[in-house]
Amino acid sequence: MAATGVLPFIRGVDLSGNDFKGGYFPEHVKAMSSLRWLKLNRTGLCYLPEELSSLHKLEHLSVSHNNLTTLHGELSSLPCLRAIVARANNLKNSGVPDDIFQLDDLSVLDLSYNQLTEIPRDLENSRNMLVLNLSHNSIDNIPNQLFINLTDLLYLDLSDNKLDSLPPQMRRLVHLQTLILNNNPLMHAQLRQLPAMVALQTLHLRNTQRTQSNMPTSLEGLTNLADVDLSCNDLTRVPECLYTLSNLKRLNLSSNQISELSLCIDQWTQLETLNLSRNQLTSLPSAVCKLSKLKKLYLNSNKLDFDGIPSGVGKLSNLVEFMAANNNLELIPEGLCRCGKLKKLVLNKNRLVTLPEAIHFLTDLEVLDVRENPNLVMPPKPVDRTAEWYNIDFSLQNQLRLAGASPATVAAAGGGNSPRDPLARKMRLRRRKDSAQDDQAKQVLKGMTDVAQEKNKSMEEDNELKYSDLKARRWDKNLEKPQLDYSEFFLEDVGQIPGVTVWQIENFVPVQVDEAFVGKFYEADCYIVLKTYLDENGSLNWHIFYWIGQEATLDKKAGSAIHAVNLRNYLGAECRTIREEMGDESEEFTAIFDNEISYIEGGTASGFFTVEDTQYVTRLHRVYGKKNIKLESVPLKASSLDPRYNERKGKAEITLLVQHQETPEFWEVLGGQPEEIKKHVPDDFTPVRPKLYKVQDAVSMICCSDCGARSIWN
Repeated sequence: MAATGVLPFIRGVDLSGNDFKGGYFPEHVKAMSSLRWLKLNRTGLCYLPEELSSLHKLEHLSVSHNNLTTLHGELSSLPCLRAIVARANNLKNSGVPDDIFQLDDLSVLDLSYNQLTEIPRDLENSRNMLVLNLSHNSIDNIPNQLFINLTDLLYLDLSDNKLDSLPPQMRRLVHLQTLILNNNPLMHAQLRQLPAMVALQTLHLRNTQRTQSNMPTSLEGLTNLADVDLSCNDLTRVPECLYTLSNLKRLNLSSNQISELSLCIDQWTQLETLNLSRNQLTSLPSAVCKLSKLKKLYLNSNKLDFDGIPSGVGKLSNLVEFMAANNNLELIPEGLCRCGKLKKLVLNKNRLVTLPEAIHFLTDLEVLDVRENPNLVMPPKPVDRTAEWYNIDFSLQNQLRLAGASPATVAAAGGGNSPRDPLARKMRLRRRKDSAQDDQAKQVLKGMTDVAQEKNKSMEEDNELKYSDLKARRWDKNLEKPQLDYSEFFLEDVGQIPGVTVWQIENFVPVQVDEAFVGKFYEADCYIVLKTYLDENGSLNWHIFYWIGQEATLDKKAGSAIHAVNLRNYLGAECRTIREEMGDESEEFTAIFDNEISYIEGGTASGFFTVEDTQYVTRLHRVYGKKNIKLESVPLKASSLDPRYNERKGKAEITLLVQHQETPEFWEVLGGQPEEIKKHVPDDFTPVRPKLYKVQDAVSMICCSDCGARSIWN
């Protein structure tokens, strides 16, 4: 009870994972009068607690993965409410109150994975709505008036519903950046509204019955469109409108009926990922060799034959992944072996007779899959090259390692990493350079040795063996290997709903990261990232990554790898666990976070070290940019202010200060008020590398001092 005196100053509370099924709810919550965000995810709630009515400053409410059938209650009495996240509940139309759409600041609404059959009534009155997610419901119609007022929308997800048409008023969404309509039977939608959405960056139309006749004739005005998904449709060729998208970076045309490609594909000068798997292609045009920025090319399950891959493919100098499994290939051009950055080459289930000798010179190659080519004879190693060039290890133990086998299995097969394995060489070099990690490794080995000695001692006492009868054994032979109870680390329903879940390694165990910090990584920490998705058959699939910070300690690195495998075992998945290193993340990994990953200095306590309490200092930052907001540290002086950089972007302000109306406290922090604020930043200045700072109890603060005062200058 003595702690209740500080309750009015608490700004955020996460009560997720507790059990409130019986109606119990902490009464002290209503005393937190300054509460700005509250999370009640996975608490078993069947209705909203009445204590919410006293939280008049609440801005963000998250009640996902519960048993809510209604949102009726006191939400409309919370004037500052900006975001309502109620995904994965049992909400029906009658459970969504009309009055919440009268809230002036409501800008984020997530009602996905519920039981809605129509658009919530009066939703069109939320004029300030920016993010709207109604996916995975049973909505079959969108009223015409919905988009008359919602013209500020930036993100709209209507996927996995029963929509067969779209209202013409969608052309008013001129600020929309992301539009997701996957898995809707849009047989009557001609998509004539698309050309008017000039800010569009992401367009996903997977499994929406697209044909040549119901695609727009032109998308030339969509200069920002970079990510297009038209997979699982009925396209017989690439729609002409796509060739005008000069800034396209990712294009997915898999699972269609495309039999040939036009030479116009050379207009995709910025393309990085092209997925043409599961089509009817017999060959690729030579124009594909002009896609100089292409990193990933997927051609699985087509009809590519002897001349299917152009000889000039070696011009793709940035190619990292090439997959052409399940085709009719008998040979591959030697030019493919000139793609020096190639890391993954998948050619299984073809008719390959041999591979070019130059395959041995792909020094970065990590995966070579040539299974189920019954007549394949591997080429000999060129005699005019020394052994250092022969980096591809076809040994049994290396193939087991690539297949995801346990280290014990690999060791039993012949001793772990091959001495010619470039990854092993890199690890040895890294160990020589990092003496600090060597010291940590010694601590780990010492701990293992101590455990082994204790085990040996107890066995001697229990069995009363004589010293002469004992035989020398490896310490690890005496260690028991009990079955792990993975429920101690992961929730029961982990990986059962599509989405992204992130864990941070703290003191050897994974701790789930708050949704607000997903995509933000501490440089001295390690993380596990689980992406859950539905495949084309509607079955759950997973991608598991473990991310290594460049300043992370050895125990965190080991813990992330071990628990990534534990997670795979817990899910019963056949997926691989993929290692990602800070600064060298794969495109597949960064795409999970919309290519927006932030690094934060420092980290949490590890099993070896503890983190001292952070000493907060006063800082001043400049915020600038329209599409890509950037944060730049500037000197803590009044002269650092510039009227050209005064656009306020944050949503978590405590005090809003308008130019010429600043408070005395604001100037006191800056050392005094100047006579005049002058332009002083050159128009052609180059910003320094941005940094993300963790500032006490808020994320979006610009000026922070030890005393807790926070201000935003506008």
